[in-house]
Amino acid sequence: MTVISGQFEQYEKKFKALADQKRLEIMYVLCQKGQTCVCDLTEAFGMTQSKLSYHLKILLEANLITKETKGTWSYYDLNDIEVNHLLSEELCCVFRKTGKGSCC
Repeated sequence: MTVISGQFEQYEKKFKALADQKRLEIMYVLCQKGQTCVCDLTEAFGMTQSKLSYHLKILLEANLITKETKGTWSYYDLNDIEVNHLLSEELCCVFRKTGKGSCC
């Protein structure tokens, strides 16, 4: 049960990160634009860099976005593999019943 519990903790972190409209909007922008400088995100969302950094940190910790530093600027991008993993059959199968009263 501890293996499953560890997986649930990872999913909990990811879903908590997704449970915020601003973070969903950030992910949407990254999906549309691709790798984007933090300075452009600050401008696009009209929020302070500290507030934006808070949201980016949560998304990074959930492994939903990636960060690359080039010189003094940080560039963020959607972690396609992780996002696709969340939308995959793998997660859905955790709770899908295969027979009467049983799970996969």
